Amino acid sequence: MPTFIALRAFQDNYIWLLLDETNLQVAAVDPGDAKPVITWLSRHPEYQLNTILLTHHHRDHTGGVLTLKAATGCKVWGPDNSAIQGIDRPLLDGYQLHLGGQQLEVLAVPGHTLDHIAYFCNHPTEPWLLSGDTLFAGGCGRLFEGSAEQMHASLQRLAQLPDDTSIYCTHEYTLANLRFAQAVEPDNADIRVRLEVVEDLRSGGQITLPTTLALEKRTNPFLRCEHPAVVAAASQQAGAPVTPGAETFQVIRGWKDTF
Repeated sequence: MPTFIALRAFQDNYIWLLLDETNLQVAAVDPGDAKPVITWLSRHPEYQLNTILLTHHHRDHTGGVLTLKAATGCKVWGPDNSAIQGIDRPLLDGYQLHLGGQQLEVLAVPGHTLDHIAYFCNHPTEPWLLSGDTLFAGGCGRLFEGSAEQMHASLQRLAQLPDDTSIYCTHEYTLANLRFAQAVEPDNADIRVRLEVVEDLRSGGQITLPTTLALEKRTNPFLRCEHPAVVAAASQQAGAPVTPGAETFQVIRGWKDTF
């Protein structure tokens, strides 16, 4: 298992570093800014950045790629999108990668963007997922390019992963997401307790990640679009009955956009 290090970038981004402590190599995930990565490497000169993993083309996830590549000679893996500069290996759904002794599967998860991918490691005891801006702690990404149907299908695909999967997303949005989740399901005790925990963490400036898929299934409204309470809340918001699934997702995603 790699060691995960979260580097803060911009206002609320996280750049994840995956440390292979055996070979002293590092992979950086979605480095929108090169400076935090270069600073970390300068403080840990025994490590070498050898890989960058990208989930989608947005600048806050790709802005540091060319600088890091020039500085370290690392290889860049990412979506098959010619708009992203510096990619050495374009990736498609179902591709298998080997990273620091771990096998990763590439999952196409369009919705936030059309090119969005996630990386899943089905480790026998500690599975983990790099979800980018598709699945957040307590929420999901906005629909910048894809449709509600695409995003709902992508989230349902991720929901089929093992419940004990650790989820490493790329923004500190948990507090705002859970406040919205509580508005959708005010009687959900799991959301109430989780919100209290997250409020304590954020008041101390602490990170709220990673999360787990099991926890998301109990507290994330975007993974609960078949749940009667979420469907009822969406219907009330829409002013008319909505069906479980993608239609419910579309309503609550639009609600969250203006919450």
